[in-house]
Amino acid sequence: MIKLHFHPLSTYTRRVRIAMLEKGIEHELIAVDMAARKHREPDYLQLNPYGRVPTLQDGEFLLYESNAILQYLEAIHPQPALVPADAKGRALVDMHLRLCDLQMARQTGIIIFPKRFLPKDRWDEKAMTQARAEIERHLQILDRQLHGSEYLVGNQYSLAEISYTPFVQFLALMEITPPPRVAAWVERMLDRPAARQTEPTN
Repeated sequence: MIKLHFHPLSTYTRRVRIAMLEKGIEHELIAVDMAARKHREPDYLQLNPYGRVPTLQDGEFLLYESNAILQYLEAIHPQPALVPADAKGRALVDMHLRLCDLQMARQTGIIIFPKRFLPKDRWDEKAMTQARAEIERHLQILDRQLHGSEYLVGNQYSLAEISYTPFVQFLALMEITPPPRVAAWVERMLDRPAARQTEPTN
């Protein structure tokens, strides 16, 4: 059985958990107590030398980058499909996975980590403001791409949506009001059972 080493508050872990639930993949969840620095202990570093989560363990095979894990799960469990069958559609999904990390994920971390875990006097307000502006520009681009479509690629729910779900969860916390088509897209994503089941508790 596939094992997933995870932390319940990890956005990158949540991507993988959503994909597994959407595909009905049987798996074992193994919590990594990061507060106790278990991710820095030798046993865990043997699995993931970067000391991060998630780590997917499929027998002797290890993966520790969330987008690579998503694509591996798609390859070994192709149904239900979370990427289009055609080469152009697959390339577009891959593009959105990368753009999510470049234009959304890093910036979200800059804002939500201090808001969730640090006292206000330790916030880097300048960096947070810049990150918020970058996200807002990116959401405007996505809004145009969603014109006439409910989803980013081929008008079907895909890994592209799964990659964004953990980050758009925090738009309100980041004090970002998404444009109309993005707002409707976010609502559709967050309303899926797999998204609700993996929603962070704090």
